[in-house]
Amino acid sequence: MGLLEGKRILVTGVLTDSSIAFSTAKIAQEQGARIVLTGFGRLSLVERIAKRLPETPPVVELDVQNQEHLDTLADRVGEHLDGIDGVVHSIAFAPQTALGGNFLNTSWEDVATAVQISTFSLKSVAVACLPLMKEGGAIVGLDFDASRAWPVYDWMGVAKAGLESVSRYLARDLAQHGIRVNLVAAGPLRTMAAKSIPGFAEFENSWPERAPLGWDLSDTVPTAKACVALLSDWFPATTGEIVHVDGGAHAVG
Repeated sequence: MGLLEGKRILVTGVLTDSSIAFSTAKIAQEQGARIVLTGFGRLSLVERIAKRLPETPPVVELDVQNQEHLDTLADRVGEHLDGIDGVVHSIAFAPQTALGGNFLNTSWEDVATAVQISTFSLKSVAVACLPLMKEGGAIVGLDFDASRAWPVYDWMGVAKAGLESVSRYLARDLAQHGIRVNLVAAGPLRTMAAKSIPGFAEFENSWPERAPLGWDLSDTVPTAKACVALLSDWFPATTGEIVHVDGGAHAVG
């Protein structure tokens, strides 16, 4: 029996098969889960990527800046699943002006976009899914350690700090529904999101050397396994937590 046998999981943010979200969806299916994906914009691309999973899941459209999408999400997911046991939040975006060393010059409009999509959306998606969520369910978000200021990460780092705070408040407020909320802080990975960050090579060059366990910049599986573990029943009393999957780099000076 798989770790997620019989579970129903909504996975957001699958755009390519190199993404953490794709690996999470794949391992979740291998562990017995039924999956629905969300996509934004190029739905045909998401649908093509979905066919590379062991079983092709349904895809529903979700723009977290579109209130109508959020208001109808439970109904649209409910056409495919009779409930949700877990949600994977893998949604983040910042305009180029908010990254790459431009911290002092970024406009509020671009900061607001980064915060709405990368931070506030965790709350938005959680509330949108609540009508379908079952007691004992879990929400897992993807993070990048926001305990320090990183080169070139700029306002996305601020957005991730906000995400960490949002996850704690959600853990507090969703506990009454028996729902856990945790984050997985991954080390740098060569995903499409990472490639959009100017100067990402600074992470690529140093992280594998800093991490005591080493770090494979192309391997999303360790991070995806952590997500699947947190979606399972094996962490029934863990909420408001940040699990680091970074080769141990966060723990050493």
